[in-house]
Amino acid sequence: MAEIEKKLFLQVCDIKKSYGHVEALRGVDLDVYTREILAIVGDNGAGKSTLIKTLAGVIAPDGGKIIVEGQAYDKLNPRQALDLGISTVYQDLSLVNCRDIATNIFLGREPVKYKLFVDKKKMVQEAVALFEQLNINIPSIHAQVGQLSGGQRQGVAVARAIKFGGKLLVFDEPTAAMGVQETEAALSLISSLGKQGYAVIIISHNLHQVFSLAQRICVIRQGRVVDTVATADVTPNQVVSLITGAAQVPA
Repeated sequence: MAEIEKKLFLQVCDIKKSYGHVEALRGVDLDVYTREILAIVGDNGAGKSTLIKTLAGVIAPDGGKIIVEGQAYDKLNPRQALDLGISTVYQDLSLVNCRDIATNIFLGREPVKYKLFVDKKKMVQEAVALFEQLNINIPSIHAQVGQLSGGQRQGVAVARAIKFGGKLLVFDEPTAAMGVQETEAALSLISSLGKQGYAVIIISHNLHQVFSLAQRICVIRQGRVVDTVATADVTPNQVVSLITGAAQVPA
């Protein structure tokens, strides 16, 4: 049933990016679907971060197209990317530790009343409803973000991304520096997002997590997509071989 409901959300077509003589991306092609988790893996310097920053509008590509829900763009800026529903959750999560959860979710986009005052009550009500929708457990909506665990902080970052139109959620090393319990909570949340209908991309060096979460794996090496494979059709050793260039996965 989930296969039938999948829809193509984003396509990356022949994206190129160079820095002087260094070719970071050499004509990358990629398809991203709703109701699916896609893992992008590769060695350091393979081009993963450059690709993700291109989707987030942080980097302008030198060539190619980014197609979002059928609309083609030569490049995106950060505001465009967010408006189109592309939200990136970076390793540092970009949260303000000394502010409460609701404030972090609405940071920079606070609702106002009487065209003058921040509507704190509305912020809290909408934040509570959002956490209930996503089934994210937090101690209190009024808690400061700095008091939360790594998994709970990840939940706040996800809630913020979804609140403002997130349709594609991109996670850059989502469990870096987390403990075992925090990691399990974060992975459970990411897994649930795919089932709820979101498109999800994870960038990770942890193949155990990749195989537990992703339906497809895209391997990037030296700025090119080596292969995109169904997780069920490969082993971790085969993916490592693709990453290092030691072997190809049989067709």
